[in-house]
Amino acid sequence: MTLHTSHPAQGGPRVTAVLGPTNTGKTYLAIERMLGHSTGMIGFPLRLLARENYDRIARIRGANQVALITGEEKIVPPHARYFVCTVESMPLDRRVSFLAVDEIQLCADRERGHVFTDRLLNARGLDETMFLGAETIRPLLKRLIPEAHFVTRPRFSTLSYTGYKKVTRLPRRSAVVAFSAADVYSLAELVRRQRGGTAVVLGALSPRARNAQVEMYQAGEVDYLVATDAIGMGLNMDLDHVAFARLGKFDGRGPRRLTAPELAQIAGRAGRHMSDGSFGVTAEVTGIEEELIEQIETHAFEPLKALTWRASRLDYRSVGSLRRSLEERPPQPFLMRQRDAGDMAALEILSRNEEVLSRAQNPATVRLLWEICQIPDFRKLLTDHHTALLARIFLQLTDGENGKLSQDWVAKQLEQIDTTLGDIETLVERIAHIRTWNYIAHRGDWIDDPAYWQERARGIEEKLSDALHDRLTQRFVDRRSAVLVKRLKDQDDLVAAVRADGEVLVEGHAIGRLEGLGFIVDDKAVGDEAKALRTAARRALAGEMPALVRKLEETSDTGFRLMPDGRIGWKREEGDEAAVGRLRRGDSMLKPRVEALGDDLLTPALRDRVEARLSAWLAATIGEALGPLVKALAEDSLSGTARGIVFQLGEGLGSLPAAPLAPVQKLLQEADRKALARLGVRFGTESVFFPALLKPKAVALRAVLWSVHEQARPIPHPPPPGRVSVPAEELEAPEGFVPAIGYIAVGPRLLRLDMAERIAATARRLLRAGEGSFLPSAEIMSLAGCTAEELPALLAALGYRTVEQKAEDGTITVVFRKAQHRPKGGAKNKPKRKPRAKPQEQVANQQATSPEQGQPEEKRARKGRGRAEKKSVPEEKNERQDRPDRRHQPKPASRQPAAAKRPQAFDSPFAVLKDLLRK
Repeated sequence: MTLHTSHPAQGGPRVTAVLGPTNTGKTYLAIERMLGHSTGMIGFPLRLLARENYDRIARIRGANQVALITGEEKIVPPHARYFVCTVESMPLDRRVSFLAVDEIQLCADRERGHVFTDRLLNARGLDETMFLGAETIRPLLKRLIPEAHFVTRPRFSTLSYTGYKKVTRLPRRSAVVAFSAADVYSLAELVRRQRGGTAVVLGALSPRARNAQVEMYQAGEVDYLVATDAIGMGLNMDLDHVAFARLGKFDGRGPRRLTAPELAQIAGRAGRHMSDGSFGVTAEVTGIEEELIEQIETHAFEPLKALTWRASRLDYRSVGSLRRSLEERPPQPFLMRQRDAGDMAALEILSRNEEVLSRAQNPATVRLLWEICQIPDFRKLLTDHHTALLARIFLQLTDGENGKLSQDWVAKQLEQIDTTLGDIETLVERIAHIRTWNYIAHRGDWIDDPAYWQERARGIEEKLSDALHDRLTQRFVDRRSAVLVKRLKDQDDLVAAVRADGEVLVEGHAIGRLEGLGFIVDDKAVGDEAKALRTAARRALAGEMPALVRKLEETSDTGFRLMPDGRIGWKREEGDEAAVGRLRRGDSMLKPRVEALGDDLLTPALRDRVEARLSAWLAATIGEALGPLVKALAEDSLSGTARGIVFQLGEGLGSLPAAPLAPVQKLLQEADRKALARLGVRFGTESVFFPALLKPKAVALRAVLWSVHEQARPIPHPPPPGRVSVPAEELEAPEGFVPAIGYIAVGPRLLRLDMAERIAATARRLLRAGEGSFLPSAEIMSLAGCTAEELPALLAALGYRTVEQKAEDGTITVVFRKAQHRPKGGAKNKPKRKPRAKPQEQVANQQATSPEQGQPEEKRARKGRGRAEKKSVPEEKNERQDRPDRRHQPKPASRQPAAAKRPQAFDSPFAVLKDLLRK
């Protein structure tokens, strides 16, 4: 094994290995030692750490004395003495007195380990070399560098396991650790809702965005941090507790459980110097094995058994020789050859590209190809996407014209990235993309005017980083919640105010809105916070409600609307429509009760005023949409018989089946029929109804009125406006809903009443024209909107039967004839009815009219209206002894008691009908 050193072989420098757990001051010691030399270089595993320590050293020695070299940043003053780098970017050809490498245990990393191993074997300072890392590498480091001097850095504080805690019960100054962006975001949302906010740290964040999040935590703006294992290295924070929400992660190959040293690296971030720390589990992780807990608490782990290695002396004579040199076997059995590094995978793919291979024909172009293969894929795209970019770069750089990247092409690539639109994931992807271009721009020999492109790429990254920090803060930090939670904990009063547009403010933060007559708390607020918001809202809205109610009272009828769910909407001039009331069951379907919506914001007096205004609007709305029915009910010039029919139509919201009314219709005089016709009543063969009440607006109102009275929840939706026929199974509604909205079940279809009458009339006309029978009619199918298969069932419901006629030639023809007995029903949504009483009983059973007004009483027992009354008014005294034996009569559908007997007015329409029937 050959070691390539940057120092004279004779005498050799001092090599020191400083090993110990996280947070033991190893990096501080190395920087202190470096600054004691005239020149120095230190390599860190992350660009973030390199930048953080560069800033620290520059503050101590001055920016002109310190250089920063990473793949994406290069700040190299002319007379720099100290070089702070990422491990991959260390300029090993520069001779320095002191050299150090941090986190040297990463020699065992499968992806980047070969770089650390190369520095361990080949990087030396002229006077002193220092390797910093975990105790697990001690045995192998001794074998590789027998002359090394070992220094152990013990942890001065204790790290103890505290078990399981819910995320919402974690102490302040805690970090919750997960291993995927999705888990981090989900946990951060939970912490934000319960604790007001959290900082978020992921490996995909740029150093600028990550530092901004950490600074927010360090400044006390938030008390929690949700992060991936990115916090395991370098980030110096005042953490008291680390809670693991996951113990496994996807490492690029597949899911695996974290090793004990990896868990300890993260858990060790809790506590600093002399301050004790703790770790535990949360979310879906319920516990950790006792053996693993002991290892983490005592920092005692199994030593590394192998390190990752790759040849550093490469053969650039051809692509084939380069690949063979990369396959060279390691010189020691405990060194494992790197097999699946990203640069090697890129080289393998590009070597199959004929155009690329044709240009890589000499050592210079082969070396260039290898350097291009080492461009990092920060986006972690599919290999062919990244290698397509690498191939284009190589072809442009080997172009015979100038051997540089096209500035127009580079500009176009950067323009596509230079936008801050999009969500967190989009910004993270753009930052990863610009980091790749940052790396390319810092290859000064690849592009003209590299300083310009470096500045351009850095500016885009900073802009994207700031936007990402803002997005993270907006999503995961609720400053309002943070303030309220702290004020509640300190028992402070909350300062509340209301804006003119109804937005409610507490401590200067919006907490919800005034919607209609109620306060709607911000849907993001839960638990104690939501309670505090409601308390503050009650204070703020106490003086607002009287003015708001006055504005409602002054609103014209056009400012209100009956919603399909039975609520009443109010359209304020400056806002959207909001529900301010709802309908409740009243004395009758046409007279529902109005209930104001306003939570506890409305005083009883204000509530009464609101309900009075809404009731007046509702009465006007019913009078407009159901005008003919309302007018007919108020008509006092009708005869008793006609008034009885109108009353029943009112009970049916404007329509009734024709069959039960047939005996009563026979009692109508010609004047009665004309009077009812003038009022808009139509007598059909199937139904008696008001055609004007079949319009969409009236149907929608009837649906709500019926549902409110029958307490149907949810309120069924009537057929779409204009639909006169729908399949019976299409309308899911309780029994009684269909007739209440002006439809009738006819076989497999639900038909609007006027269309059902039209179809019945057409069938009668065809029957007469066919002398007792008729063929299947396309006209009827068109009117009913039914198929030929549905036609027999539809006509059967109208009283027709199907007959097969056989001609002399044997041909069979299907015709329809009048059935002797009409079938009952025909669809599942039938009117809700009890067993029918005799005609005389049906008329006499109607509610008695008021002696004073001559109108039907509104309060009566609906369940008992089908019960027969066989006695006239004078015979009521002998009711019990003259009661007929009803043991063999049909049992009533309802078990509720019948309506109480009341004196019947002599001029009541029901008394008149009863006398006529008795004669």
